[in-house]
Amino acid sequence: MRAYLFPGQGAQFIGMGATLFQEFPEYTAIADRVLGYSIEELCLRDINKQLDNTAYTQPALYVVNALSYLKEVRQSGSVPDFVAGHSLGEYSALYAAGVFDFETGLRIVHQRGALMSMATGGSMAAVIGLRAEDILRILAEHRLDKLDIANLNTPKQIVLSGLAEDVEAAKAVFEQNGAAAYVILNVSGAFHSRYMRASAVQFREYLNQFMFAPPSIPVIANLTARPYASNDAVHYMTEQMTSSVKWIESVRYLMGRHSGIELIQIGPGHVIEGMVSKIKRETEPLDAAWIIEGK
Repeated sequence: MRAYLFPGQGAQFIGMGATLFQEFPEYTAIADRVLGYSIEELCLRDINKQLDNTAYTQPALYVVNALSYLKEVRQSGSVPDFVAGHSLGEYSALYAAGVFDFETGLRIVHQRGALMSMATGGSMAAVIGLRAEDILRILAEHRLDKLDIANLNTPKQIVLSGLAEDVEAAKAVFEQNGAAAYVILNVSGAFHSRYMRASAVQFREYLNQFMFAPPSIPVIANLTARPYASNDAVHYMTEQMTSSVKWIESVRYLMGRHSGIELIQIGPGHVIEGMVSKIKRETEPLDAAWIIEGK
């Protein structure tokens, strides 16, 4: 049994995609037409220094993830049993599961990146060395109630999100309360937090124009760490923008489905591989009863 896992923002680098654009020229042409620029030039050369700009990062990663998936399926001759993606990577998982076609997915991701790039004034920080329950306690004790947990990446790597001044002010508090590190991330918005609600409302309006198919492969949602419901894709995609990425629990869910399941990163870099390795080392699979009962 295999699960394919797709990375999100932070996995991008100049040179990603390498030969994929030449291997899949029809998809590359679709991307160029939809985006209005050369996706190959952006990913391989980035002469205008745009690859780390959210509005460009998201479409670029979606395309590279999708082409990586197509190549993997072509080489293996089969599709995986499950798919999941971290934040933006979830859209590559939805494409792999046939919820939408390549072009529709790219249009959606392009709009998502544009909306998220306009949400300025926010910031995010990775807290290293503390577990989620410790972070929640510190947030409560020090009245840091304007910060949200954005990403539950590994048991001791949790990302906070909020207004820039609040993220900055929390740095000393966490360093004084046991954090091994408090790293303010190079982002322009408070992603996966309450501060994305206005963007999420606009995103929902955009999504309502599309028809979505039920997943042909179970897609483990960031929102619930459980498979997408068959007929509620708009809800999952919209709420993901303002909710925590439950990556630890998603991996534990997959581990609990089959003791020998292979968790394979599809797409650039090694970020997902690193997170999965830590989750396996520091947690246990979800108990089968939890999975069966839908807990």
